[in-house]
Amino acid sequence: MSTVIGNIGELVTNEPGLGEGPLGLLRDAALVLDGGKVAWAGRSADAPAADEAYDAGGRAVLPGYVDSHAHLVFAGERAEEFAARMSGRPYAAGGIRTTVARTRAAGDEELRANLRRLVDEMARQGTTTVECKSGYGLSVEQEERAVRIAAEVADEVTFLGAHVVPPEYDGDAAGYVRLVSTEMLAACAPHARWVDVFCETGAFDEDQSREVLEAGVRAGLTPRVHANQLRPGPGVRLAVELGAASADHCTFLTDADVEALAGSETVATLLPGVEFSTRQPYPDARRLIDAGATVALATDCNPGSCYSSSMAFCVAVAVRDMRMTPAEAVWAATAGGARALRRTDVGRLGVGARADVLMLDAPSHVHLAYRPGVPQVAAVWRAGVKQV
Repeated sequence: MSTVIGNIGELVTNEPGLGEGPLGLLRDAALVLDGGKVAWAGRSADAPAADEAYDAGGRAVLPGYVDSHAHLVFAGERAEEFAARMSGRPYAAGGIRTTVARTRAAGDEELRANLRRLVDEMARQGTTTVECKSGYGLSVEQEERAVRIAAEVADEVTFLGAHVVPPEYDGDAAGYVRLVSTEMLAACAPHARWVDVFCETGAFDEDQSREVLEAGVRAGLTPRVHANQLRPGPGVRLAVELGAASADHCTFLTDADVEALAGSETVATLLPGVEFSTRQPYPDARRLIDAGATVALATDCNPGSCYSSSMAFCVAVAVRDMRMTPAEAVWAATAGGARALRRTDVGRLGVGARADVLMLDAPSHVHLAYRPGVPQVAAVWRAGVKQV
């Protein structure tokens, strides 16, 4: 059935040709959904008839959030680690091993149920496209299981065998990198679109990261990189050099890093929930945007460094602490995420886009930052089907 959503107070299309500014804003607007896609967008008074009508009551409507960075196949949680950080212990990547042990011990159904719970939680908050990484198995069998289960639910799946070196390879990081780049990659590539690596002190250095990413490219996967999270390093430069779709975190950037991102197609995906949860400095989004880099926002939902699935929270923090305007943050959480996933069918509400729609219980997108922490989801459609 086709659906017309009318009496929209503010419609964010992310199509500058349809309306005002980069968000393509339309006032007193309507949207027609048909066959899982957007069939029409324009003034409410001009809307064509449809099989069913939905009155937005003057509320704001925007594309569903595109969360382009999440780690959702895991077991257990790490609340005690969080409490310790809040008591003064600095964040380090070593806590990942705790989740690895619990994930390895969990059965398929436990992992599957937790994944579905988190994706459903995201959907209720307006997220309609989800990327999901492996990285808590770190063996051939366990990583294959993770990407296979992720592919049952997530829109996009990333192979992250190079998350950290597992305990059984202590003292032999090179041996583990060889495993990731050969047998593990061969088992996981059929279930994934992307290959990722944690290029960071305490995880994988530049040469090791390059080996993993280049092997992934040969296997038909496209790179993404965990880059420059804990300190300056080679991650961003490596991501740009290899044509990665995104460099994620980007907390500690040199002028050369910013220049490289601004001159490339690699998206700087910023994860403000991580800095909130680890008390690290926030990325300087303003610096990146002013330089001309493309910026996305994502949750990095995971049990260690950020156990939040809320894109609205990320928007509010980005505006308050990363010097983004509300319009920039909303674009980054929708169209920016789509760019980071190299998708043209999501993150916008122009004709032909997938009909992923978030209706706010508010008159404007500005309320996402203006009223932080307040539930504001009035309705959600995914591929034209009402979910909330």
